[in-house]
Amino acid sequence: MTRPFVRRAEPADFPAVARLTVAAYEADGQLKGETGYAPVLADVAGRAATGEVLVAVDGGTGAVLGAVTFVLPGTPYAELAGPGEAEFRMLAVDPAAQGRGAGVALVEACVARAAELGCSAVVICVRAGMAASAWRLYDRFGFVRAPEKDWAPQPGIELLGLRRVLTASADRRARTDAP
Repeated sequence: MTRPFVRRAEPADFPAVARLTVAAYEADGQLKGETGYAPVLADVAGRAATGEVLVAVDGGTGAVLGAVTFVLPGTPYAELAGPGEAEFRMLAVDPAAQGRGAGVALVEACVARAAELGCSAVVICVRAGMAASAWRLYDRFGFVRAPEKDWAPQPGIELLGLRRVLTASADRRARTDAP
């Protein structure tokens, strides 16, 4: 199996990114009781206009396996990032492609991009009921709970803040931790 590689999404990728993002959130139970979030997840062109949509691509077939949106503070999709921080959102791996390294490749790319831009940390928010595999992924990359970043976009939906401090040694570890 070829390890996925990450590149910036192109407009031709947007339909696949929209489909897999909504499918991944549905499969993980993240859209239960939600109204209005699936169209936000599917608006890949809107995310790409104000942030960087990155895709994990199968090296052999060229199929898009997963996607993530990388943003900086003050941009429309940034929810948590403060000065000097980067943020990534809407990380999703096609349910049919899970376990093939796409999630690892996407997190690695976001951490590397933040370091490249000189950011001091990367922040994300997750739902408390997120899948255990996602918790393991973020833990593996050194993300720790940041309760000061917790928030609720609407009643009944609690999002927990996670933060990873970037240092020269942590950046080197991110590049070598991935399989």
